[in-house]
Amino acid sequence: MVVSASLAFVFGIITVFLYRSGAVRILSGLTLILFGFTLASTGLGPTISQLLTGLVHLIGSIRV
Repeated sequence: MVVSASLAFVFGIITVFLYRSGAVRILSGLTLILFGFTLASTGLGPTISQLLTGLVHLIGSIRV
């Protein structure tokens, strides 16, 4: 749950940055948000969540 909240915050910051830089317009952004909610409600939702969790654990285990 902590990972989800953190990723949501990071993706929110990235979205604001892309919007302010002009890379994403408001209609495009809303379409992508709706696509994300729709995708999360399908059978792929848990798989995507597991993939993101695994990726976060992988990044966290890298020693510098």
